[in-house]
Amino acid sequence: MLKVTEIAFSCYAVTDIKRSREFYEGVLGLKPTTILEGQWVEYEFGPHALAIGCAPGMFKPNPDGCMAALEVENFDDAIAHLKQHNVKFRMEPMECPPCHTAMVFDPDGNSICIHKRKAK
Repeated sequence: MLKVTEIAFSCYAVTDIKRSREFYEGVLGLKPTTILEGQWVEYEFGPHALAIGCAPGMFKPNPDGCMAALEVENFDDAIAHLKQHNVKFRMEPMECPPCHTAMVFDPDGNSICIHKRKAK
């Protein structure tokens, strides 16, 4: 039997690592922690990591694939920042009983959730 202890990382397939790094680092403000030049970059948040990988022929960007939800400190500020940078929204900001959420596209069309849990 498998005994999974955590998610090591989630990865978005990208076609242009330089362009994607400009988005993930410049627009989303993520700091790279592991870099395999031209192929792979990881961004760690505590024990979790989000990666972008460029592996033509192995996996392709997909707006309907698995999606990471990025928890933000201030939802309204995050949405304003994304709009200032002309980020395309897949789902406009909305409020749900447990959270505030929106979905945006990265430069390759992958979906990224912007999320803020409500205080309990």
